[in-house]
Amino acid sequence: MATRGRPRAFDRDHALDKALGLFWERGYDNTSMADLSTAMELRPPSIYAAFGDKESLFDAVIAHYSKRHGAEIWENLDRFKHPKDATHHVLVASANAFTREDTPHGCLVVLAAPQENSNHATVNQTLRGHRRKVTEILRNLYAEGQRRGHIPSTAKIDTMATYYATVQHGMSIQARDGATRTELIAVADAAMTTWPNLISSSLTRR
Repeated sequence: MATRGRPRAFDRDHALDKALGLFWERGYDNTSMADLSTAMELRPPSIYAAFGDKESLFDAVIAHYSKRHGAEIWENLDRFKHPKDATHHVLVASANAFTREDTPHGCLVVLAAPQENSNHATVNQTLRGHRRKVTEILRNLYAEGQRRGHIPSTAKIDTMATYYATVQHGMSIQARDGATRTELIAVADAAMTTWPNLISSSLTRR
């Protein structure tokens, strides 16, 4: 008699990779459980048994995405001696990650959000939290830069962090719209030319 539910050969990472590809390409709203079942090669009861409902599966996908695709951007930023160099790395690494040939272009966390007026407030809240994490990481980077004397103590690091997070998120949208890696790296380089002006503005505006 055939067994039902999750197969013994179930590979969680493989299943998450398949779900990730769908959510990344189509977004949360346009990805159905039927689509996920086909892509993951799992019957719906098996998906529910392994991951829970669609929102819970999406949470697992976001964690999987951060581990698989976020590390090349955000890992070991403390290896850079100056926060400016770390920021440039984040933007250039983002340009590279957002234009890979073997994945959909852009960033899943930026592009997969449901419509604001949908019934998926929890999903939107989760994604907002991940996007805000970018600003938080950069702010912590700049706060450490202040402690080390690389950034003036009077600099408005909240503004700096918000600015560079906004650039990074915008690069994701541009990548989805067809911007090339070369074009996005040029954006990264242009954004870094504003570093001295941001510091100067932070010093003069009260």
